[in-house]
Amino acid sequence: MLNFEKKGNGKQNLVLLHGFMENIAIWNDLESCLSKDFTLIKIDLPGHGKSDILAEIHTMELMADEVKKVLDHEKVGQFHLLGHSMGGYVSLAFAEKFPESLKSLTLFFSTFLADDEEKKQQRIKSYRIIKEAYSNYARAGIPNLFNPNERDILEGKIETALEIALSTNNLGALACVKGMVARTDKKNVLENLNAKILVLAGKHDNAVKTENTIKHLPDKTNIKSYILDCGHNGHWEKPRICAEIINTELLHNMPKNLIL
Repeated sequence: MLNFEKKGNGKQNLVLLHGFMENIAIWNDLESCLSKDFTLIKIDLPGHGKSDILAEIHTMELMADEVKKVLDHEKVGQFHLLGHSMGGYVSLAFAEKFPESLKSLTLFFSTFLADDEEKKQQRIKSYRIIKEAYSNYARAGIPNLFNPNERDILEGKIETALEIALSTNNLGALACVKGMVARTDKKNVLENLNAKILVLAGKHDNAVKTENTIKHLPDKTNIKSYILDCGHNGHWEKPRICAEIINTELLHNMPKNLIL
């Protein structure tokens, strides 16, 4: 079973899924700002953190099934699900397979859109360097995920993100990249899901096409989106603002579609 940590004893269960080359440690800053009304369940996805590599290709569906095993083991009923980046892709696969389990789905600097052909080719070209020179791959990529206008302020956070990335098993990372190449468009999941859907996006996100994601969101009353003045890593760049939105939006309500 996947490695996980359970923190707090709030009445609302909030499941946190990290992104590519990350692990449950990424939530530390955000966690300190989240409401005590949440019980947090932080899960290391396959091939990341302390969770084992399970296959040559970690599809989003395979990872969603493994997340379900953790939640069944913990006898978690309905819950709020939040996924960062790749964790958002896994969350969408989970929502497609187990919609009745969700009180809400939060795409946290992630997208429901499939990779375009250019992005797929970039991922495929990365296979070899991930396998043979993973450290170089991580060092080249991680800084670009942060707001370029605040690199000096975020230097410590960038270093933390890099340490976590370098601790990730390169073959686990490779299995997940192959899974991301295979993933499909999930707009239909948002269209069919009755649970609350929350989208937090970054104005300076170099990994996710924020404008495209927001533009193509289904026009439904249960969907709200927020664009923040940050890059791809709101949990490190704007943890207090992100937590305030999550606390208020999942536990109460806020006006629709704000730019912060």
